[in-house]
Amino acid sequence: MKPEAESLVAVVAAYREEGLIGNVVKLALPFVSRVVVVDDGSGDGTAAEARAAGAEVIVHPANRGKGAALMTGFARCRELDCEWIVLLDGDGQHDPADISSLLAARASGDKLIVGNRMGNAAAMPWPRWIGNCVGSWLVSRLIGQQAPDSQCGFRLLHRSLLDVLEFSTRHYECDSEMLILAARAGLRIGCAPVATIYGRETSYIKPWKDLMRFFRLLWRYRSRRP
Repeated sequence: MKPEAESLVAVVAAYREEGLIGNVVKLALPFVSRVVVVDDGSGDGTAAEARAAGAEVIVHPANRGKGAALMTGFARCRELDCEWIVLLDGDGQHDPADISSLLAARASGDKLIVGNRMGNAAAMPWPRWIGNCVGSWLVSRLIGQQAPDSQCGFRLLHRSLLDVLEFSTRHYECDSEMLILAARAGLRIGCAPVATIYGRETSYIKPWKDLMRFFRLLWRYRSRRP
């Protein structure tokens, strides 16, 4: 374990990641003091595999969405003696070795650092690339600062943000809401380069439904400008 890992906890919101989550946990553990996996009603071997790999596991009896899973993880972090929290996906799309890149970006003084995959976007399927570019442009306009990869869930945040991040959303749009809430709290949002990885993971994004949730989120906050 690296020295800075003593005050760092990883939170993984996982849904049906059997066959993938174990490797994510094993690769993340050298960088953190603890991995907390929130099994969001998977109904498969996700929880057992994560425990076997060394994670602390919290199970939602039914699927409640990524935002709800993160809120459960944040509640657990409030009980732990940690200063920083790293968020990563359970499907292997985030390389735990890039935790070092996120940690290095703390030198900027930012308390929320978002992974930026757009420097290596050639590995990103073009529909995802287009969606990320458009979504990041819209979010950047709303928050008044640059968020080059606003849809990336690989993030590092300071414990103090737990008092700010009370999501009104329960699904994938929580990634955008996190940036909006942080910006409205007067925080500058940093970024750090991370790898772009697409492999055998299964996407549980519902394109039209999640797109409508995203636009409803932007409209709601746009109409509530501070």
